[in-house]
Amino acid sequence: MKSSFSLRLLILLAPMVIGLAGCGNTLRQDMANQPRQNPLSPSDFFPDGRSERPVVENTVVRGAVADDALFVAKDSNAFPLQVNMELLERGQERYAIFCSPCHGLQGDGNGMVAMRGMKHPPSYHDERLRHEPNGYFYDVITNGFGAMYPYSAQIPPRDRWAIVAYLRALQLSRNAHVAELPAAERDKLMAEGAAR
Repeated sequence: MKSSFSLRLLILLAPMVIGLAGCGNTLRQDMANQPRQNPLSPSDFFPDGRSERPVVENTVVRGAVADDALFVAKDSNAFPLQVNMELLERGQERYAIFCSPCHGLQGDGNGMVAMRGMKHPPSYHDERLRHEPNGYFYDVITNGFGAMYPYSAQIPPRDRWAIVAYLRALQLSRNAHVAELPAAERDKLMAEGAAR
């Protein structure tokens, strides 16, 4: 009786022991231990020993911006689109949707997100940002900066430039000289100043 009980116990425990033996670290793979190739590291897989592959001839690399007509270098003050009222109105609309929650409708960094405790972004009217080139703003919208996430997936390049044009209009709205205003606007401003 005792030997038959031992035999049954052994028969029941044997599959469990074999099953547990298969659960060792050699068969288990977790997120921290992934087979992968580091960028630009040597590889035995390809005959030339490189892991980075050359661009296939007669193809366009996804994400290549060198041939993008709207791409401007970060330190460039060029503007690839014609600035007109249609572009400014589109920029104002896109700014209100994507930028004003943090930067505020006036570009002063007092948007609703900032008023609810998040970090205040800088004002576009700061001296430093007024002198940044157009390419800087386009790059920040595209790639993000500091706590700001990149918006390249949400805002197409043409709309990014529309936002940059509107930002420049916002900056000019607080820093324009009276001599730069059209004559009708200058006369109106002078009449309002004299009335006070």
